[in-house]
Amino acid sequence: MKTFYKPLALVALLSIGLTSCNKDKNEESTPDANEFKFVRVLVNDETGKQLSLVSPNTGAVESFEASFAKTTLYTTESGRYAAILSSANNSVQTFDSGLESHGDHIDVKGTAKFGALTGSSLKPTHFKSQGGEIITFNDGEGTLSIASESDVHTSGKKLETIKPNGAIAHHGAMARFTNGTYAITVKNPQGTATLPERVKIISRSGQDVHASTVETKGIHGNASNGTVAVFGSQSGVLVVNSTGTQRLISHPEAFGTAWLSSILEAKGVQKFIGYSAAKGAYEIDLNGNTLKAIIESTDILQCKVDYAGNNLVVLLHDGTLKVFDLANGSLKKEGKAISAVAKEDTQKPVLAATAAFAYITQPKSGEVIQVNLNTFATKKIKVSSTPYQLTILGYESNEGHN
Repeated sequence: MKTFYKPLALVALLSIGLTSCNKDKNEESTPDANEFKFVRVLVNDETGKQLSLVSPNTGAVESFEASFAKTTLYTTESGRYAAILSSANNSVQTFDSGLESHGDHIDVKGTAKFGALTGSSLKPTHFKSQGGEIITFNDGEGTLSIASESDVHTSGKKLETIKPNGAIAHHGAMARFTNGTYAITVKNPQGTATLPERVKIISRSGQDVHASTVETKGIHGNASNGTVAVFGSQSGVLVVNSTGTQRLISHPEAFGTAWLSSILEAKGVQKFIGYSAAKGAYEIDLNGNTLKAIIESTDILQCKVDYAGNNLVVLLHDGTLKVFDLANGSLKKEGKAISAVAKEDTQKPVLAATAAFAYITQPKSGEVIQVNLNTFATKKIKVSSTPYQLTILGYESNEGHN
């Protein structure tokens, strides 16, 4: 009897162990039916001040009141905080998801709430968060406002405004480099267009470090990985290195007057993506100095990189959702996500995505649609009356502090 049961017992233990290991591994891969436990979706409203913090894993929705309606929402580098910009009201607020990553697990640090850190500058419009900093570009004066993420709960703390030499108001952009300098757009004071034409590099105090060496016909949109900053321009894609070197990557001849006015960073695959509503989405190949088409279409409603930066998620006006693997540019999945949206609609859906789900605002019904990117099953989440924008907060993990 002993020689019979010992092998069976060993097999049973091995089976349990393998099942347990597989379960643990799967819990940190893409979930099927539920979103990760520590993912949050923050949604604002177009006509009211309501902020809705959605916990997709449980379906819970918490409501908060911001200072202003129709703001823009951004997630900070750590994933814990959000910045709430109101360009029309010269205001920046911060919001804490209450979640903190410790690498192998996530801690719940109290409750979700507004941060003490605020900002007041003329038309804060463009946002970046790198090197532990929260940064806005202020269109009304051509300046930067900067603070540390660690100061979000410092009582009375304000974003510090940095004024570059020769700063003038313009619709601009900036990027932070890991060496502590900043690439910032420059507007020709004699020019009649609203967009800037050049980029220079400045220090934390606003002093010039590297002058512009390339002039463009107009710049809009940018992204950075800390070493290189990529700007969309009418003259081509402007690549600015932290050492000060600059160059243009030409648009394909078929572009005509079209250009990539939105630039996205895909951190997971260490690539940059350029987007034009008139042409589609393209991988920006910095080594080959070329643009490679991912999707060519004039019917794109929204084009976003997912939260981890591995996939490009594209929503078409007909309601089709396409998911592209940015490692190789291939189409992974596609399916119907929402009803068709007319191009002339003034209130249009906005998209954000994790590895497992897409989230799409429905401004006419006061809902966010959650779309399973594996099965394309949908779920409606009621938020405020007229959801305007949304951003992903938190972490794609189920591992809490035990």
